[in-house]
Amino acid sequence: MQAKRFTIRTPREGFINITRNVQQVIAESGAKSGVVVVWCPHTTAGITVNENADPDVVTDMLYGLDKAYPDRPEFRHAEGNSTAHLKSSAMGVSKTIPFEDGKMLLGIWQGIYFCEFDGPRTRHYDVKVIEG
Repeated sequence: MQAKRFTIRTPREGFINITRNVQQVIAESGAKSGVVVVWCPHTTAGITVNENADPDVVTDMLYGLDKAYPDRPEFRHAEGNSTAHLKSSAMGVSKTIPFEDGKMLLGIWQGIYFCEFDGPRTRHYDVKVIEG
């Protein structure tokens, strides 16, 4: 099965829950077990798996990332978005999630998020099912 590309419009900064879209691709593939890969082809965005029950977790994560990667006058990147590049590298641009019986083996509180650090923008992410 080819990867399925999704297009989303993002806020300035934030996490967008994409769990349903990923599960939908698995269901459409007909695969019962294997792994699904979620890939972000951007250098100032990322993919993460984290809690999806309490929206304060996302707020706290963004706050923590701002504290860990503050904008600094020493940064030389001409676009002025070095913090977004740092956050993207810290979060990573892909996740691989196993699935069985057609369902991802996420924990009860886990969800998959597209992470925007340099928006608003029109972004893409790809979902690839690998049966096996």
